[in-house]
Amino acid sequence: MTGGAVATLPRMTQTPNTLTIRLARPDDAAALEDILTATYEGTWRPQMTPEKYRYFLDSGKIPRYVAERGARFYVCEAEGRVAGMVDWEKNFIWALHVHPAMQRRGVGAALLALAEDGMRRAGFGQARLETDTFNMQSRAFYGKQGYAEIDTYPDEEWDSGFTTVLLVKALA
Repeated sequence: MTGGAVATLPRMTQTPNTLTIRLARPDDAAALEDILTATYEGTWRPQMTPEKYRYFLDSGKIPRYVAERGARFYVCEAEGRVAGMVDWEKNFIWALHVHPAMQRRGVGAALLALAEDGMRRAGFGQARLETDTFNMQSRAFYGKQGYAEIDTYPDEEWDSGFTTVLLVKALA
């Protein structure tokens, strides 16, 4: 997709509401940081000591990530607010996060479909992404979306001591 492209997709429930996907804007930064913090709170915090989690929050990784890559994000709006985001480059999905209050409403599936379509249009035959072994919710979600787990290795990006899972999906 090119910058500024907007797609409106039908919501994946039996309501007349729609999900609107668009390129992130600078004024989305606070909402994006909130989404990332909320998803890490629910997923990572239970796996870490309080000290390690506090260090993670205090490290500034979330605002730095949004500042450095946020212009590349696509966001999904639902019910008048930014509900989720996706960040991909070439055929690798760096991040897909949906605010916990907005999960199970089709937001993640719509963002994933957008990223996969962008990869397909760029000529890639396979999509790749990573998650952690303890993140059973994301592993189940990606499995339902056709991804296969093909490898595991130490999580070196976050220096967490966790194990990363590599997932792939053929793009038809």
